[in-house]
Amino acid sequence: MALISRRDAGKLILAGSAGALVAGRAARGAHWINSVIRGVQIGAQSYSFRDLKTEDAILQAFVTVGLGECELSSGGEPGDLKGEELVNHFKELRKKYDDAGVLIYAYTYGFRKNFTDDQIEEGFQIAKALGVKYITSSANVSVAPRVDQFAQKYKIMVGFHGHSSVDNPDEFSTPETFERALKGASPYLGINLDIGHFTAAGGDAVAFLKEYHSKMVTLHIKDRKKGQRGADGKFIQGANLPFGEGDTPIVAVLQLLRDNHWKIPANIEYEYGKPGMDTITEVKKCFEYCKKALES
Repeated sequence: MALISRRDAGKLILAGSAGALVAGRAARGAHWINSVIRGVQIGAQSYSFRDLKTEDAILQAFVTVGLGECELSSGGEPGDLKGEELVNHFKELRKKYDDAGVLIYAYTYGFRKNFTDDQIEEGFQIAKALGVKYITSSANVSVAPRVDQFAQKYKIMVGFHGHSSVDNPDEFSTPETFERALKGASPYLGINLDIGHFTAAGGDAVAFLKEYHSKMVTLHIKDRKKGQRGADGKFIQGANLPFGEGDTPIVAVLQLLRDNHWKIPANIEYEYGKPGMDTITEVKKCFEYCKKALES
């Protein structure tokens, strides 16, 4: 796999709406794994490797596939750690990733409307321990103003992540739900656009990216079929499929990043797997699909 210096990696993905990489990272030595293709940073949401169970196995999967950027999903941390122990755990985890040449760019932490202020703040404390400037979050729309207060306090930008639950107005899915959360908010609130879920919810990912690219923290790259209304009026979810088999405009989105020099990390999120399929092999296929799209 190709390696580039940390300084050069920073130059490649520094500018833009998801811009400033954490200051001082270059001082930690070693090299980044180079998974920047035609100016577009391709990485992965660590949830893609959820079947590997341990943190070390997940990190090794990034190295094996050749992905130099990670959006770290919450949920794998030891549940018995609190306070300073939890903070130290994430500091040590960050060092492991740095030493392996994989940049932890953002931390994923769900903010729900029933959370206490302490629970909301814990997500920011972990992000601070990891040294990241971005949190991506599957959150309720109604919790956005409370999240904004802590985002401003910690100076960490939050990108809200959408799904395709279009019948629930308090879940992010349609353009209107994102617009409602960002209206009147500080610059520390933004969007983590999952182009697969957005397509399944009936959205036009290309048009939405063109309009809101300056607010994008990261993209999630997956392929899904468009959802549709059944005869009973209920929304029927579109399936997750291997890249190129669904309705999601993956190629158009990646080429839009490339051609407009929008420095927004495009993170593979592998979800179409079935029993017996090898996760690392499938994520490699997804990565190759992205490479081909960007090199054509």
